[in-house]
Amino acid sequence: MVKNKPIGIFDSGYGGLTVFKSIAEKLPGYDYIYLGDTARAPYGNRSFQTIHQYTWECVQWLFKEGCPLIILACNTASAKALRTIQQHDLPNLDPSKRVLGVIRPTAEVIGNYTKTNQIGVLGTKGTVQSGSYVIEIAHFFPDIKVYQQACPLWVPLIENGEYDKPGADYFVEKYLDQLLSQSPDIDTLLLGCTHYPLLIKKIRQHLPEHIKIVSQGEIVAESLVDYLHRHSEIENNLSRADAQHFFTTTDDTADFDHYAKLFFPAPVKSAFAEIKC
Repeated sequence: MVKNKPIGIFDSGYGGLTVFKSIAEKLPGYDYIYLGDTARAPYGNRSFQTIHQYTWECVQWLFKEGCPLIILACNTASAKALRTIQQHDLPNLDPSKRVLGVIRPTAEVIGNYTKTNQIGVLGTKGTVQSGSYVIEIAHFFPDIKVYQQACPLWVPLIENGEYDKPGADYFVEKYLDQLLSQSPDIDTLLLGCTHYPLLIKKIRQHLPEHIKIVSQGEIVAESLVDYLHRHSEIENNLSRADAQHFFTTTDDTADFDHYAKLFFPAPVKSAFAEIKC
């Protein structure tokens, strides 16, 4: 599909397009391939083994398309598959290639947003159960207390176009109340799923004004800029001449193009990606 060496961006579905948008704005001159595994989405309630299998299959597909660097723009995949891919799969396949996630760069800076040292994290069931944010934030900000809340119905609401409808209010308020009941001193709210920025207006309506809302797109984009500055051997291996954006999906392309417009500002014309299991 692509003759150059693009940056690969992977998500189980559409949410990673919010991260792609921020990355493309910060690094506009590069070639990109986005892969959404919509045929097997959502990943949030699946086991570690299944998420690793699906993520690794998609990563290998992006490698075959020429990507030297892949961003897992999916919190669930970053939480449940990234470590195994980095430590075990890549060394056996090609140690020169890189796969990065969204959790670590977020954890590196999230402590700068809080004054009470109490942070709430909203995410999928898989991300919350992994404890990845609790572990990673503790590495950089050991004094911060992290409270988590799974929001299993938010992704279906968003992907079915109900995120801005009155019916979404009940589920937004429900999960926010469950999170805030854990501590009255939470002053920073991390949207630990790349779908959730579409719910920011609803979240803001049901949240005390003093609580900051932090989404990941700009954080991950800034982190990638810094990473490429520090790793010239990777940066020099990426193609920039054509600045092409390719979109691929493992399911129906017309459906993908239709729903992608909720997450990405430019029209999307996707191609089918056959992932061999």
